[in-house]
Amino acid sequence: MHGFEGAPAAEETSNSTGPWWKELNRYHWFVLTVAALGWLFDTMDQQIFVLTRVDALRELLTIKGVAPTKAMLGEYAGYATSIFLLGWAAGGIAFGVLGDKIGRAKTMLLTILIYSVCTGLSAFSTCFTDFVVYRFLTGLGVGGEFAVGVSLVAEVMPSRARPFALGLLQALSAVGNITAALMSMGLGRLEAEGGLKDFIVMGVQVKAWRILYVIGILPALLAIVIRRRLKEPERWQNLTQEQRAAKKPGSYGELFGNPRWRKNAIGGLILASAGVIGLWGIGFFMPDLYDSVLRKSYADSGFTPEKINGLVGFWKGVSSLMLNIGAFFGIYAFTMVTHYTGRRPAFAVAFVAAMASTIFVFWNLNDFSHLFWMVPMMGFCQLALFGGYAIYFPELFPTHLRSTGTSFCYNVGRIVAALGPSVLGLLTSRVYAGYDEPMRYAGVTMCCVFLIGLMILPFLPETKGQPLPE
Repeated sequence: MHGFEGAPAAEETSNSTGPWWKELNRYHWFVLTVAALGWLFDTMDQQIFVLTRVDALRELLTIKGVAPTKAMLGEYAGYATSIFLLGWAAGGIAFGVLGDKIGRAKTMLLTILIYSVCTGLSAFSTCFTDFVVYRFLTGLGVGGEFAVGVSLVAEVMPSRARPFALGLLQALSAVGNITAALMSMGLGRLEAEGGLKDFIVMGVQVKAWRILYVIGILPALLAIVIRRRLKEPERWQNLTQEQRAAKKPGSYGELFGNPRWRKNAIGGLILASAGVIGLWGIGFFMPDLYDSVLRKSYADSGFTPEKINGLVGFWKGVSSLMLNIGAFFGIYAFTMVTHYTGRRPAFAVAFVAAMASTIFVFWNLNDFSHLFWMVPMMGFCQLALFGGYAIYFPELFPTHLRSTGTSFCYNVGRIVAALGPSVLGLLTSRVYAGYDEPMRYAGVTMCCVFLIGLMILPFLPETKGQPLPE
């Protein structure tokens, strides 16, 4: 089928030698666009949290006019991020199973609605407790979206085009992060110039971070398109009732009862944990490190606290923009490299590069100009790993377990990874609290996590050039 009436199955062989994208028909492009938008908006909501958590907590933890200390902010930011990642993991488990049981398109619809609505609710937080409850609920939707999206694309695309399409899907996630950064920059500038000074709703002055969370509800509109036009892949539809009864789609018993799938699931989980901890436990705290650098530079400026907050918000947005520009090219670079070298060699290079670049940036980022070359370099190296996850994980599991297995690797890894931000927060507030900028030392210390990814690679299969397992 090649129109908009159904979802064509991926071809297992192709003799074409032209550009990969010439193998795609209209429906292929439609599926890729919808999946990319779902993941793009997902990452936009994630990045809104990364850019606003310190500003949100500075307001929500202020008691009787007394603002929290830098150490307290670092510790509670770690806790909030860990809770978000736990919600992500829980959503990944639940919706990964649903993706195999009820279908990719239906599950994607549910996840987008959940993360959009709960991101919007975060704008109405009044204390730390309700803020992290909303973040946990947002995480449920965020965790489920990735697995069903990559499973959908992997099963619909022609075989030769599959890794390139998945790499592009993951690369476009950086556009979601960039969108959040641009919005943060604009609202930060507006706040710095006093544009939000008189914006009061129900007795509460509305700051930039609350507006960003309200904007985060907009992706819910994508659900309308999914509901009306997106079909389930033929691979999934073609499982007969007998096959469903025998193979038990979405069954963790089936996943771990088969030695091959069990080995792939555990290995993939460890592989993902290393990259996720590296990004969420270290890399995504770079804007907070830059926050500290900027506030030191503005300490004697004579600016009002509101103006400083606005300027810092603007430049933190720029830091995220730089990180994700690097990420876009890093993710797609992995796609091109793995086409020639295979999956495991590409991962090995990416883990070494991620560790080296992160240590370098956290140790040396202390000047305004560093933002424009150090941060993109780190984004390129760290996020390249995530291009690999999008390509590799769907290749490890059969159709009836693809969403479940992919979700297990990518999202259950976040249960382990949820420890990362809390450990960073404790290292910042306790172990290195006596240092001028404790986050530097905490970040460098945690970079050893990338070695775990290198250590698991010899135990994982090479899937380059092989059809999706059935």
